Amino acid sequence: MALVPLLDLRAPEAAPEITHAPSNIEAEQALLGVLLYDNGAYERLSDHLQPRHFFEPFHGRLFSAIQSHLRRGQLAEPILLAEEFQRDPAFEALGGVRYLADLVDRAPPAANAADYARVTYDLALRRDLIRIGGEIAASAQAGDPEMSGRDQIEAAEQQLYTLAETGDVSSGLVGFADALSGAVEMAAEAYNREGGLSGLATGLADLDQKLGGLHASDLIIVAARPSMGKTSLATNIAFNVAKSYAYEVHPDGSRRTVNGGVVAFFSLEMSAEQLAMRLLAEVTEVPSDKIRKGEITASEFGRIRDASGEIQGSPLYIDDTGGISIGKLAARARRLKRTAGLDLIVVDYLQLVTANDTGRIENRVQEVSQITQGLKSLAKELSVPVIAAAQLSRQVENREDKKPQLADLRESGSIEQDADVVMFIYREAYYLGRAEPKEGSEEHLAWQEKLDPIRNLAEIIIGKQRHGPIGVVRLHYNEDLTKFSNHAREGRFEVR
Repeated sequence: MALVPLLDLRAPEAAPEITHAPSNIEAEQALLGVLLYDNGAYERLSDHLQPRHFFEPFHGRLFSAIQSHLRRGQLAEPILLAEEFQRDPAFEALGGVRYLADLVDRAPPAANAADYARVTYDLALRRDLIRIGGEIAASAQAGDPEMSGRDQIEAAEQQLYTLAETGDVSSGLVGFADALSGAVEMAAEAYNREGGLSGLATGLADLDQKLGGLHASDLIIVAARPSMGKTSLATNIAFNVAKSYAYEVHPDGSRRTVNGGVVAFFSLEMSAEQLAMRLLAEVTEVPSDKIRKGEITASEFGRIRDASGEIQGSPLYIDDTGGISIGKLAARARRLKRTAGLDLIVVDYLQLVTANDTGRIENRVQEVSQITQGLKSLAKELSVPVIAAAQLSRQVENREDKKPQLADLRESGSIEQDADVVMFIYREAYYLGRAEPKEGSEEHLAWQEKLDPIRNLAEIIIGKQRHGPIGVVRLHYNEDLTKFSNHAREGRFEVR
């Protein structure tokens, strides 16, 4: 029995748009016939293939029905499926249950199912590329005065990246069943991963316990006054993640991160060499100022040389472009994820990022709002956590109690609103050390007794956490090595 040709059955008004669109109706029919004949062939298909990838709308609805039956453990065959399409005009026009039976009758070997699925998926991507290309051309010709050529390039790159990663230009509305499935997967990861973390481990056990790790799609703000160690904390976390990177290779050749991750570090204040110097100091325990001045022994130089060889393979990518715009930052992050993978983005620091390439600042509060919104959108788009260091306002110095608060954030409204986590770094020893009395006096002895117990103590004040409690985590801070580590004593947590 010959298959009913489908191209003539499409609605007339839709024909001009898709007449020349890449498609292979026979491949779609062959795939559906295989699935109806042998339900087990569904297991051979890639997860990428979705109902929306079928050129013929009815084929997409039929594939969705087959998926639903099989996921519920039910048989998917023509008689049962025909009941679901009794009121579907396209189903009746194609011949009803006879059409489904004809698909089964002409079904090719089940071993070829993956090939037909690949062709169907590939042609869907080509159709989307044609549509995106048309939109780019129309936008460029229209000459929107509110969008520069660079803005249009970045918008086009975002669409192409999304298409490459998900097989669709936008996710749109997501069914609750899909969202619930993702939540269960996160719970499973937390259950199976050592330490019960569902997020990316920072390498600081106390902080991980409080946050549950760094979660994909989260914007994490690390805020502090100058010299408190915000760059140090961001660098320590980035290096801890990169050096513990491990992955597994899937049958299709793709990689899946199982520990640590690939890190993109955007350093707007320090050069790549300065950051590398800090990391060498952390690993070798040779102070960075001694390395910089050359005041090191032969033994210390040997440690530096050996450590350099050990850590140079860590997937830590540094971009030290000063005053980078949020658009360029996003484009470079997308490119890195596409070429090498990406699990964490670190930005040091927020107030040095610009909203556009012109460098003009018309309204600083509005500009910072655009930047934080851009970082949050990037975290969601790439499904990675984004850590952004931020500078606190000087009003902290005017208070007797210098522990920072959310109100101390510069342009605090937008930062506080967009961030999922806001952490402050507070070191009492920093302030106490600058209030040293005259040496040899009774006041100096009392000052020394007060300074000694807190000399290496740092408090990470979690002022906001969208997914958990706020509170304080105490860490050890080595000022010579600019290194944060776990605080070796009980009672680390102070819950507020």
